[in-house]
Amino acid sequence: MKEKQTHSIPLESTCKITDEICLPDTKLPRVVIVGGGFAGLALVEKLKHKEVQVILLDKNNFHQFQPLLYQVATSALEPDSIVFPFRKQINGYKNVFFRLAEVEEIQPDSNTILTNKGSVSYDYLVLATGTTTNFFGMDSVAENSLGMKDIRDSLNIRHMMLQNLEQAAITCDNKERDALTNFVIVGGGPAGVEMAGALAEFCKYILPKDYPEYPSSIMNIYLIEAIDELLSTMSDKASSKTLKYLEDLNVKVLLNEAVSNYDGKEVTTISGKTILAKNLIWTAGVKGQFPNGIDEKHIVRSNRIKTDANLKVEGYENIFAIGDIAALISEERPKGHPQVAQAAIQQGKYLGNSILNIINNKPIQPFEYKNKGALATVGKRKAVADLGKFKFAGYFAWLLWSIVHLMSISGFRNRLMVGFNWAVSYFTYEKSNRLIIRNFKPKSLIDNTEE
Repeated sequence: MKEKQTHSIPLESTCKITDEICLPDTKLPRVVIVGGGFAGLALVEKLKHKEVQVILLDKNNFHQFQPLLYQVATSALEPDSIVFPFRKQINGYKNVFFRLAEVEEIQPDSNTILTNKGSVSYDYLVLATGTTTNFFGMDSVAENSLGMKDIRDSLNIRHMMLQNLEQAAITCDNKERDALTNFVIVGGGPAGVEMAGALAEFCKYILPKDYPEYPSSIMNIYLIEAIDELLSTMSDKASSKTLKYLEDLNVKVLLNEAVSNYDGKEVTTISGKTILAKNLIWTAGVKGQFPNGIDEKHIVRSNRIKTDANLKVEGYENIFAIGDIAALISEERPKGHPQVAQAAIQQGKYLGNSILNIINNKPIQPFEYKNKGALATVGKRKAVADLGKFKFAGYFAWLLWSIVHLMSISGFRNRLMVGFNWAVSYFTYEKSNRLIIRNFKPKSLIDNTEE
């Protein structure tokens, strides 16, 4: 190992421009974490101040609180209230270092990873790179719709929505106005349900004030789900109650239906239905994303990496996977653990302890997931909760959802901003962030312009 760097010499003075990312020399084992989502940060928290050097790599310099992306998309929150800089997060962690870089390839034989900024060596590598939107090979849908997986997607949705509503006030073509004010959300999971509810409240309370040029009834919201129920991972009670809440908000829910094509103006379903809409938000599926270098035989359904009971990637001794990309398959869980924040956080905490035990030659126990329940909201005072044997809906479920999400946000300032916005919205239904700060263009138009 390299000699440990003395504190009397500034790090900058020892750095040279090479193919290697500059890092402090150390005699400690180096743990490289790729991805700063819920799983990656939970692992960082477990390893801080321990006898290891921790390197966090991410293509962004911030952590984003994904459960509230839909509120940014519908103008309820500003983006900086649900993102938190990594460097602020690790401030004071003397053994943790962040580098802004996108990992492109893993070279297990040499314990090295290649990034767009240079290479990094590791003793232990942890992949926590999360997922991206899965359009299931439908190129036309991918080109003309928007997913909702990161803060940029949310801002794109916001700008698309506001630009189309403004254009609807300008056009005299009734068919064009219908297309501009119709919204289709694909996917009846928590993200789709919460997005549909937020849009419905926008239509009910904001549209009449902001756009008196046309009646709010012109804005139609469709939620399309391929199976026969919403929130399929939750209880039947939660599913049926959610359906009622959405229908009460005039959301048109289409069950046992799936999108087969979308050209940017018209949605076509497998049953032959057509919906005129220039706004399509895709929440119907995700797939794992990770660097090249993992043997394909260890990749399973939905592009997830298969791990053993200790979250070690099969076929490798010092590479681990946690969070949404990890597929710990067993008889009890043939599809792996659910791709939710609580599973990711539990895996991050578990792996932190496991790596320390491995380094100290102590035994490790297999990972056990403890399901703490599930929550989903449809709008103000409308939510569903499954907490073990207790399944309830309405105001108390909504209050619990609000408290849990508020306390899970990183940073006191961010919690304060979100709490203040929620308080104002609770009493006034006001969404004050209805600003078009940059012009949004669909991917299909950008591609055509480049050609």
